[in-house]
Amino acid sequence: MIAKIYGPQVRKPSQIELPAHSAQPAIQPRPAVEKSSFQKILEQKTAVQEGGVSFSAHAAKRLEQRAIDISSEDIQRLSSAVDKAAVKGSRESLVLLNDLAFVVSVANRKVITAMGTEPMKESVITNIDSAIIA
Repeated sequence: MIAKIYGPQVRKPSQIELPAHSAQPAIQPRPAVEKSSFQKILEQKTAVQEGGVSFSAHAAKRLEQRAIDISSEDIQRLSSAVDKAAVKGSRESLVLLNDLAFVVSVANRKVITAMGTEPMKESVITNIDSAIIA
């Protein structure tokens, strides 16, 4: 019966030899992705406080592209503004800080995007339910 199913040219399952285990695993782990120095500094500054804010990858990229420098004092003011927005029940807020604008997810305490004065001109900011001047 097996010869009818597989035919003489096809090996039967019992005749197939399994390969010996090699010393190296079949799947190679990916090399760790090196973070940019800007991203490391930004994470250090945002990790200063437990209740601080964090920056999304998009926001970190925008800060780097637009050469926006944020001091630890600015981050504290941003965090304070997010606290105020949370008390009022906001979900997504626009925080105006000096000459900068940040769109922040209040629940996650995460900056979604950031922009300076030039990109703010003629911009429409959507999906926010509050604005805070910090």
